[in-house]
Amino acid sequence: MAFGGGFHGRTLLTMAMTGKVLPYKRSFGPLPGEVFHLPFPIAHYGVSVEDSLRALSLLFAADIEPSRVAAIIVEPVQGEGGFHMAPPELLAALRRLCDEHGILLIADEVQTGFARTGRMFGIEHGGRARPDDVARSRLPGASRCPG
Repeated sequence: MAFGGGFHGRTLLTMAMTGKVLPYKRSFGPLPGEVFHLPFPIAHYGVSVEDSLRALSLLFAADIEPSRVAAIIVEPVQGEGGFHMAPPELLAALRRLCDEHGILLIADEVQTGFARTGRMFGIEHGGRARPDDVARSRLPGASRCPG
């Protein structure tokens, strides 16, 4: 499961997880099935944390049982989605639900990691909600020449 507005990459599965049609998925063709998107809570768009969690409950009731969900992936700060921070209440609730159902919680930090948010990782702004895994790509010092 992923969130609307999120960007996770341009490979086949990461495009399926990306929560935007334009510019990434338009005219691309079939993507892997059973990747579900939840609304990302953005107050000024009228979407609350409660709305996001209600959508998750509805998915569990109507589309997929929790035991079949491998992971929930969230960007602690959506970049492509308009630079929106995940509320700490959302991250805490996702952590509880993931623990309850044996689902992995993944923080996608490709765009926000390595101190771009004032902390080493954006997920650190989420209180005690710790992910099971962190997706990252830019290594400190990766652009320096050795020696």
